[in-house]
Amino acid sequence: MAYASYSSQGAGRMPVAPARKAGTWKMAYADFLTALMAFFLLMWLVSGVSADDRAEIADYFHNRTPDAATAVAVTSGASAADRVFSALSENPALVAAGSSVVLAKEADGIRIDLVDTAERPLFNRADGRFTDTGRALAHETATALAGTEGTLVLEGHTDAFPSLSPGYSNWELSSDRANEARRVFEAAGIASERIRGVAGLADTRPLVAAQPHLPVNRRVSILVQVEG
Repeated sequence: MAYASYSSQGAGRMPVAPARKAGTWKMAYADFLTALMAFFLLMWLVSGVSADDRAEIADYFHNRTPDAATAVAVTSGASAADRVFSALSENPALVAAGSSVVLAKEADGIRIDLVDTAERPLFNRADGRFTDTGRALAHETATALAGTEGTLVLEGHTDAFPSLSPGYSNWELSSDRANEARRVFEAAGIASERIRGVAGLADTRPLVAAQPHLPVNRRVSILVQVEG
């Protein structure tokens, strides 16, 4: 807040103490209005930035080193995960598979779900082995992944119907499906050391949580973990 003062001195008089000018409140009010307008302008600008952009900006300033603070860094190009996702989403064989392939980006990588549909059944009922259609789709997926980077985790899943075979639960069934995918992947040229995990998850993670008995919950998931 700004203040102004003045003094007057006449002949034979003692100097008077500084007095506050009567119009100084106007200057203070003008400062307040200027600050308020700047605040609302900033809020308007921030509201036009997407959540992803805000996170990227915050991450940029949070992770800057002292050297970076005095230089302008220009980054270009997609990340490794973006490149893998783009390659998979544009792969002709996977595109032709239609609803049998579900591709999604996750926090820990890229997930490919090979799902069972009426048009293209991947498995026989209560069977861990691929049908001819399922094996062909798994082979095409492995071929698409052969030209990409990243480690792989293979997961087998079932629907919520219990197994009808005594001593053979959905846990064994889903594990067999994951291992069936591993064998197809290795036969298609995926190096065994690139596969970091093979897991059977039974019906614990349905693709459609509200309808765990749907055929699409019978699937093999491939998690592609890409650094960078």
